[in-house]
Amino acid sequence: MAVGAVNGRHAADEEARAEVDVLNSRLEKTTQLTKKIQACLGRLESTGKSVRDVAGPLNGETKKLQILGNNIEAVLAAIERLRQPADSKNDEEQIIRMGPDKAGLPNYLASIKRLNRALAEMKASNLRATQQTVAELERLIKLGNTQLESSFDKLLRNETPRAIEPLHFLTKNKPFPVLSQDKFARLGLMNSYVASVHRQSSGGGAPQDSPIAKIYIEIRSQYLASSLVNLATASTSTAKKKNADAIYRAGTSGIGTYAQAMEGLFLAEYENICNIFTREDWGPVFEATCQPSLVELGRTLRELNGHIKSHMSTDCYLAYEIVEIISGLSNNLERRTGELKSSLAASLKPVRETAKSSLSELLEETKKRVHSLQTLPSDGAPVPIVSETMQRLQTMVEFLRPISSIMISLGDGGWKSAAASRGGVGDAIPSLASFDIGADGKEIFAHYCTDTIEALMMALDSRARLLLQKKPVMGVFLANSVAIIDRAIQTSELAPLLESRLAALETWRKKATSLYTETCKDVSVHLFDVIHTSRGMGGGGGGGGGRPTSGQGGAGVVDSASILKGLSSKDKENIKGKFAAFNASFDDMVLRHKAYTMEREVRQLFAKDMQNMIEPLYNRFWDRYHEVDKGKGKYVKYDKSAIAAVFLTLY
Repeated sequence: MAVGAVNGRHAADEEARAEVDVLNSRLEKTTQLTKKIQACLGRLESTGKSVRDVAGPLNGETKKLQILGNNIEAVLAAIERLRQPADSKNDEEQIIRMGPDKAGLPNYLASIKRLNRALAEMKASNLRATQQTVAELERLIKLGNTQLESSFDKLLRNETPRAIEPLHFLTKNKPFPVLSQDKFARLGLMNSYVASVHRQSSGGGAPQDSPIAKIYIEIRSQYLASSLVNLATASTSTAKKKNADAIYRAGTSGIGTYAQAMEGLFLAEYENICNIFTREDWGPVFEATCQPSLVELGRTLRELNGHIKSHMSTDCYLAYEIVEIISGLSNNLERRTGELKSSLAASLKPVRETAKSSLSELLEETKKRVHSLQTLPSDGAPVPIVSETMQRLQTMVEFLRPISSIMISLGDGGWKSAAASRGGVGDAIPSLASFDIGADGKEIFAHYCTDTIEALMMALDSRARLLLQKKPVMGVFLANSVAIIDRAIQTSELAPLLESRLAALETWRKKATSLYTETCKDVSVHLFDVIHTSRGMGGGGGGGGGRPTSGQGGAGVVDSASILKGLSSKDKENIKGKFAAFNASFDDMVLRHKAYTMEREVRQLFAKDMQNMIEPLYNRFWDRYHEVDKGKGKYVKYDKSAIAAVFLTLY
């Protein structure tokens, strides 16, 4: 049993050993195989590296060959394209030489554009072989552009008259003519091409410098200037009155018609430009086209300004009218086109400055004219400058719109300084809003009027005190002036402006009345009686007559005889002397009153004042002492009814 067990173990060991041997054999084979595989991988890697070393340069050369091939193909294509213009040059040249009229404008423009593209491509290639073709294409394009400009010139000239008569369109209320729609299309196409070429060649130069714009500006500016030249001449000739001293009346000058025609022509021209040129070119081309006409307007306004300065007192109103008209023209054109405001402002500047300075100059001129008077009427008659000054203010009301704008720019009281009148906002055109006659404009003008009136009255008063000296004559003179001023205000459009500012005028009226009624005081002094009695008025036993009373009895009736009985002989003689002195002074006053030259309202005013001052005193004096000459009329010349009748003759 033991032997069997040993044998069994031995067999198992042998079997295990045999398996180990098999495994070791397989491991050895695997190791050998791994070595072979590693050897193969080494050889493969070595072979791959060799292949890479050989294939790398070949791949680079292949890419270079591909690029070269592509370049060759591009050059061949370019050459083919370059050959096409050269091949078709004869066809394009035939179209160009036919001109836009015969070839048809669209076909002609398409041909020029093709030539331009071909020329650009040839210049980009910079091939020596194409230089001759480039030169020929440039010559052909230049010819095409020249013919296009000539066609534009011809077409525009045929459509543009030398001039038109603006009055025909203004009087019949017709719109000013513009170019026809079919011409707009042709001219617009030509300009579109030439303008684009100009922008490309000049690097964005001024629109008005393009050949087409220059042609348009030359032709149309001459047309505008020729159409307006007669109206410009008429504006200056109509301003020169036959009677140099006559006051300018609104609308007398042709400047209004001139401005209307200019506005109509300019707006029609702007419509033409908008239909032909591109949006960015409208303003510059419009400004350049209108420039010759604006230069002529500036010359006309300067000539008118010289005339106004030479006749400031009568023609300053023309300056106000021009300011309103040209400002309105500027505002209308700016609203419709957005252009020309600065140009019109520069043209208007001389006249506007004259209009501003006129306010202070006229005020100073009024003072100078009064102070230059060497004599004044001895009968107190007014001097012409009073009515002339008021006529000037009345006329100014007719031009209140422009004067309002001028005064607003000066400021309230700005006319008191000549320097301030000449200063201001320079060339600025007043806006439409500044022509609205609002409260400010009216108030400032009213202030100017009262300043003018006060300056006039102060100058007249100063001159009267120097030349007339006698108070009654001075009173008549000043009252006449006040009456003329007041009447001029009340009977004109000045009334609503100055109705609340007449207090100063009333002060002058009172002063004149005070001066005139000094004579009444001299006459009235004879009607004052001071009676001294020799006996006292005591009671008890005295039988003497007391101081005469002004009346007797309960009814208050004055008894002249009774009063005279109580007077001494000396007192009676004194009363007689008073009557005689009164008669002489009163008669003299009446004669002088009738001899004075007075305005109707002045005569009535002074007559009433004289009657109110003298008649009550005389009636009292007469009631008390008329029996002094016992009705003989030797001393008592007038009874109460007679003196009342005399006063009535003074009115």
